[in-house]
Amino acid sequence: MEALATTRMSSKGQVVIPETIRRQLKLEEGVQFIVVGDADVIILKAIALPDLGEFDALIQKARKQAKEAGLKPKDVQAAIAKVRGRK
Repeated sequence: MEALATTRMSSKGQVVIPETIRRQLKLEEGVQFIVVGDADVIILKAIALPDLGEFDALIQKARKQAKEAGLKPKDVQAAIAKVRGRK
């Protein structure tokens, strides 16, 4: 069930997320948001910490693909140096 509430912006640009919404979305103090604005629409998207299991799986997949492609650590270091403008 969607909760609907209104709020106001302070002179400092601060907006309070109503308690009913915070409870429904299980938002706690300190949560960070990405803010997107377009015309008269503002979207707040809570940023969640990545699941370390998912991150480990992603790293394993990247390592497997690099190995299959024949990449070596020195190839990665050279690519990074090139992008950073070094030889």
